[in-house]
Amino acid sequence: MKIVIIGGTGLIGSKTVERLRKKGHEVLAASPNTGVDTITGKGVAEALAGAQVVLDLANSPSFEDRAVLEFFQTSGRNLLKAGAAAGVKHHIALSIVGMERLQGSGYMRAKMAQEELIKGSGIPYTIVHSTQFHEFMAGIAQSNTVGETVHLSPAYLQPIASDDVADVMADVALAAPVNGTIEIGGPEKIRLTEIVTRLFKATNDPRQVVTDPHARYFGVELDDDSLVAGPNARLGRIRFEDWLNQQPPQKKSA
Repeated sequence: MKIVIIGGTGLIGSKTVERLRKKGHEVLAASPNTGVDTITGKGVAEALAGAQVVLDLANSPSFEDRAVLEFFQTSGRNLLKAGAAAGVKHHIALSIVGMERLQGSGYMRAKMAQEELIKGSGIPYTIVHSTQFHEFMAGIAQSNTVGETVHLSPAYLQPIASDDVADVMADVALAAPVNGTIEIGGPEKIRLTEIVTRLFKATNDPRQVVTDPHARYFGVELDDDSLVAGPNARLGRIRFEDWLNQQPPQKKSA
């Protein structure tokens, strides 16, 4: 089976490509670097020719409200148009747990727009809502840093390892479309302040974490239900502490 992975050279994409190739499938890792640009449309029709399944794992290079909305709308339309012309049987997209609860965020509104395009396309689909990745905790901390302090919400989140996400995406690619949404999350709920404190301790980072209920996350305030998966979510197996312990020493520098 031919499977095209948009964003196939990124964090989740590259791991998903590897898993599906090991199962013997023809997998095209598509990205601007490989000549496939969903914004301009360059190479998209050629990439999707003969494909049964498309996984959209691409992300916007800018998180500015207008830019991110234009990215997901333009990319989504070009990809779905080419998919319909190619006779794609299953369109899959990776989205965000809690997206519909966080519409005060321009990024979350852009993901909503992407999902609406998919649902209205007429192509059988599956949308995977994932919680935040272990790998992005450092970036979240950095975005909330002022001087030597990091102001973070104490809200719960349910972080998941990219390896667990890739396992799910590979499984979904080989399954029938659900024409709906499935949720995935990590094996434990942790307060955002606590997980960043653990990260700083492990990496000898001198910054101080300040608990701030009004601290923003992608532009919105959080509560304890904002970023956690529902009761029917598929849960990963890798805990944050175990993931931290697996990181090479050079990735643990301050």
